[in-house]
Amino acid sequence: MFIETEGTPNPATLKFLPGRDVMGATTADFASADTAGRSPLATSLFALPGVSRVFFGGDFVTVTKSDVIDWQALKPQVLGVIMEHFVAGLPVVDGADETALEDVSPEDAEVVAQIKELLDTRVRPAVASDGGDIVFRGYRDGIVSLHMQGACSGCPSSSATLKHGIENMLRHYVPEVVRVEQVLA
Repeated sequence: MFIETEGTPNPATLKFLPGRDVMGATTADFASADTAGRSPLATSLFALPGVSRVFFGGDFVTVTKSDVIDWQALKPQVLGVIMEHFVAGLPVVDGADETALEDVSPEDAEVVAQIKELLDTRVRPAVASDGGDIVFRGYRDGIVSLHMQGACSGCPSSSATLKHGIENMLRHYVPEVVRVEQVLA
């Protein structure tokens, strides 16, 4: 098994491409070892010293490290854990997806559908190429709430991406959108 690695805009995060399906059409974000219980792979990755976040995309795994270790020491260990996991044929995630509730008024259903379509077709593919994801969390009074995951969570350029990229695009195509805000959970 050959696993490719790619850098991301977040210097603390690397993207690992195992050459096979990881999550398919869904994603899973684990912000700490305490949240990784439903994922054998995330649990194994968090057992490595210095791993601070794990994210699973359609065909990739992103790992964020803490400042106490450098990639030269951690990368071979991460590659080993990912390889062992897939060779053993273990599931990436056990159980059902734990999705957060969306804060949306029923009268805003049409606007929300437009926002989600733009996010799915124009934003999420670009964010996934950087090793992350963006999740719609709500729309109220012209304010779109989004949650950044994976490499995008904690990335120095994520607030610029939200404000200058996503907010401007949504405001252009959906005049009802006034502002985009990041939510942390």
